[in-house]
Amino acid sequence: MSFPSELKYTKDHEWIRLEGDEAVVGITDFAQGELGDIVFVDINTTGEEVNKDAVFGTIEAVKTVSDLFLPIEGTVLSVNEKLDANPELVNQDPYGEGWIIRIKPKNLADAETLLSAADYEALVKS
Repeated sequence: MSFPSELKYTKDHEWIRLEGDEAVVGITDFAQGELGDIVFVDINTTGEEVNKDAVFGTIEAVKTVSDLFLPIEGTVLSVNEKLDANPELVNQDPYGEGWIIRIKPKNLADAETLLSAADYEALVKS
């Protein structure tokens, strides 16, 4: 299980990576492992401003459906279109090709309130 240090994490197992004035959001390696085989990702908030910790979509695995929570407030700009045909990318590469959405954060500094890689690792290993 990996915990890339350049990312910030939530207790709900999402990660965020800042890229200029935008950010990329996905679920962690731990989360995809707990869910099992991902079969569908449903995001219906494109173009909407979503509050921190609000649901921005769902992710469906063989045995369960889980809500996806936005780490910081922002507008959902786009969804990873590769996931339509290949939702298993979330399992195979959760921090790379398996990213879920791109957002325009309302306040970039909000990301600093999230967990560091070390803090998130301690959370999931406790």
